[in-house]
Amino acid sequence: MSDHTTGQLVVFSLGTEEYALPISYVHEIIRWTEPRAVASDDPSVCGVISLRGKILPVFDLATRLGLKTGRSDRAKIVIVERDGSMAGVVVDDVEEVLTLEEGQLDKDGGSGVSGDCIEAIAKIEDRLVVLLSPEHIVASGAEATRAVAVAAAQADADTAALAEPVAA
Repeated sequence: MSDHTTGQLVVFSLGTEEYALPISYVHEIIRWTEPRAVASDDPSVCGVISLRGKILPVFDLATRLGLKTGRSDRAKIVIVERDGSMAGVVVDDVEEVLTLEEGQLDKDGGSGVSGDCIEAIAKIEDRLVVLLSPEHIVASGAEATRAVAVAAAQADADTAALAEPVAA
């Protein structure tokens, strides 16, 4: 390995295209679990899941990026961690973990495309892999994350109220 190693990327698919996130931001990858629906104005919000007792918002990454894809039978939820908070993003499938050299990244290739979500384009032999910015993917969902948390707490309170016995 050269001294100019850029780092490792988790490569996943959305439709027929390949995208990646730096492995340092990927907390874990879990099988698709239907999130509990919550009310949200953000169309990319799928709902919430409970991961080891912690409620996490789950976003449809394709919708967030403006892509039109259907849910794959091999869908996964990539748990992204940033500044101590976590959120799940739905991807069609996780392909591999790649180690890149500095020369394989084109940091100007993604400018102006999909806002600030694209950090660079990785050139791996005959493939182009879009490196996403975890800061913008998670940050763009910050408002939705708060709304999802409030909605989930309200739904839990409503469920608890319904479970209380009624005096006869």
